Amino acid sequence: MAGRLAGKRVLVTQADDYMGPPTLEIFRAEGAEVIADRSDLTAPEAAQNAVDEAGPIDVLVANLAAYNQAGRKLDTVDDATFAEMFEVMVYPLHRLVRAVAPQMTERQAGKIVVYGSASPLRGIPFLAAYSSARGAQVGYVRSMGTELAPHNIQINLIAQNWVESDTYFPPAVREHPKFIARMQAQVPAGRLAKPEEDVALAVFLASDESDYFVGQCIPFSGGWVQ
Repeated sequence: MAGRLAGKRVLVTQADDYMGPPTLEIFRAEGAEVIADRSDLTAPEAAQNAVDEAGPIDVLVANLAAYNQAGRKLDTVDDATFAEMFEVMVYPLHRLVRAVAPQMTERQAGKIVVYGSASPLRGIPFLAAYSSARGAQVGYVRSMGTELAPHNIQINLIAQNWVESDTYFPPAVREHPKFIARMQAQVPAGRLAKPEEDVALAVFLASDESDYFVGQCIPFSGGWVQ
C-alpha cells in the first residue's frame, strides 16, 4: 500500500536534531524519498547549497533548532546571544525558502513545513531571545504563505511545545519529578506528546491533503496554548 507521501522528494534540515530523526523515519515509511541535510545552515550560502545538492524537492521540512535561553534574565542577554537565535533559526529559514521557491514556482506545486515553537504565543519569562526568534518564524510563515499560495505552494508552521525530543526535553529532564509536576500543572493533556504524534501533523502538511492550508501557525502543545 502506497504511503501518503509516495513519490515525493523531501529535504529535511538539521536532520540529527530536534524533530529530524522521527521525521526521517516516518516520512520514509509514508513513501517519501527523504534527503537528510546535516550541514551548518548559519553560513549565508549553506541553504542554497543544500537545496542545489538535493535537486528537485517537492517538500521542504525546515527543522531548525537552537538551545533555548531559559533562565537568562534581561541583563545577561547580550547582543551576541540575541543575534545567535536569529542566525540559527530565522535567517536559515528565509534562505531555505528563497532557495527552494523558484523550482516549486516553476512546477506550480510545493510544500514547506516548519517545525516552530509555541513559545511566542504565550509569554514566558527569561526566554526573550529564543521566543523572539521563534516569533519571527511565525511572522515570516504568515507573510510567505500569502506570497506563495498563488503558485500552489503551501507553507505552514507547527507551533509546538511539550514534545519529547532530546534537544529540548532529554530523558534526564523529562524524568525529573519537578519537571513532571510542572508539566502536569501547565499542560491540560497532562503529558508530553510522542514524536510520532507531532510528525503525523507534519505528514498531513506535507501531503496533498493540506492544499487549502496557507500560512498557518498551528499550535501543538496539549492545550498549553490554543
